[in-house]
Amino acid sequence: MKVRDILRVKGSTLFTVAPDTALQTAVLVMSEHDVGSLVVMDYDKLVGILTFREVISALATHHGKLDDIPVRTVMNQKPLTCNMETEIDEVRRMMLVDHARYLPVVDQKMLMGVISFYDVAKSVVEAQDFENSMLKAYIRDWPEDTEKAAN
Repeated sequence: MKVRDILRVKGSTLFTVAPDTALQTAVLVMSEHDVGSLVVMDYDKLVGILTFREVISALATHHGKLDDIPVRTVMNQKPLTCNMETEIDEVRRMMLVDHARYLPVVDQKMLMGVISFYDVAKSVVEAQDFENSMLKAYIRDWPEDTEKAAN
């Protein structure tokens, strides 16, 4: 399974902000759309990602106040990315090693979507469920006379 398979099911709805957007505004966008990350774009260029991790850190640093803080000062400026052809096992490894919960998907410098740890876990569970049901169907259809035929 590849990243493109996840995006095909999930869809490619993206929520982005500009680097100079007020952090308070970005938090409202995240809350309104129930998303854990926003991709930070400077026109058509990916320049960072803002996740709840950066927001919590900013809240702690600024004693709970987000007034007048631009997204660019708290965003992750070097987000881990993948492409449409990246295998899910590789994505899992990347996310675990770098403690990344969200990966922008970039294909030929174009932002295609964002996948989350949840999206990856869901796809793995669904693939395992499908494999289990196929194995169970195969076992149920196992011929009963195989031992007699062998003798």
